[in-house]
Amino acid sequence: MQTGLIHIYYGDGKGKTTAAVGQAVRAAGYGYKVLFYQFMKDNSSSERKNLEALPNITCIKGQEQVKFTFQMNEDEKEEMRKHYKEELEMLSEKSEEYDLLILDEAVCAVGAGMLQEEDLLTFLKNKCAHVEIVLTGHMITESLLEVADYVTEMKKVKHPFDQGIGARKGIEM
Repeated sequence: MQTGLIHIYYGDGKGKTTAAVGQAVRAAGYGYKVLFYQFMKDNSSSERKNLEALPNITCIKGQEQVKFTFQMNEDEKEEMRKHYKEELEMLSEKSEEYDLLILDEAVCAVGAGMLQEEDLLTFLKNKCAHVEIVLTGHMITESLLEVADYVTEMKKVKHPFDQGIGARKGIEM
């Protein structure tokens, strides 16, 4: 693989994780080794079931249960910050063995204060040259925008949630 670039899919629209998963499938189909990690999510997402079954894709398990940050007390938030810092360090070491690293919801983790932006930026600036990285999340910062090579905004125009329809299995989750 040539020099690895950094992609960010962000915004309030549907499709960020779906785009990252599509990139993982494409890369794995080409024979690249893919490492997939989800911040701010447990291990039950539908996309994980398929990714875990595909050759060339390794999914790193996250926490078994993840609360929304507004449901957490300060001790739980601090525990999550510590956990994500350790996970990012582990991913930094493991990523050298892979061609593509997906950090799903990493941008959300930064926005929620669960992952220090400086830690993520340091990781991105010091990544192995050959590793392609995809990050997803809702709100992008200027610093992340600057370090990225590809930035795609998913913009919501209309969404069933606005009419009170919750996330549906197999479609949004």
